[in-house]
Amino acid sequence: MTTFVALDFETADYGRDSACSLGLIRVENNQIVQRVHYLLHPPRETFRFTYIHGIRWQDVADEPTFGERWESIQPLLQGAAFLAAHNASFDRGVLYACCDLYGIARPPQPFVCTVQLARKTWNLHPTKLPNVCKYLGLQLEHHQALSDAEACACIVLAANQPQNAYQNQG
Repeated sequence: MTTFVALDFETADYGRDSACSLGLIRVENNQIVQRVHYLLHPPRETFRFTYIHGIRWQDVADEPTFGERWESIQPLLQGAAFLAAHNASFDRGVLYACCDLYGIARPPQPFVCTVQLARKTWNLHPTKLPNVCKYLGLQLEHHQALSDAEACACIVLAANQPQNAYQNQG
């Protein structure tokens, strides 16, 4: 299998540019080779989703912005054939909005959506991340960006293995 990066953003408010947390998992030759988590200083102090992810303004007020972190993020994406995310349209939208905000060229890789992958591979419904993780027997701290990103990476890996190896046995 080719190299890919699974990612997950948590956002502070309804703006797609309000990333406050980013988890990245780099996979090479079917192995997770790098796990990275960043707290990010969003462009506004408004936090609407603390009740979901637990992150507050005080947790990120002194953290670098996405633009300031880009120098560390970009090398993780280098050489990746694709980016994977659960409900990829959301994470792609956040990535692109953050890139646009800071004048950064959008990464060229296509996105693979692990919601669609789980539906296609295992005919799962519902396909929320906790549902897919339960089916595959994966640990998950939902809405913790690094845990969500690692779950996405494992979904991609599982979907590319013989199906019987990953079916829930009980």
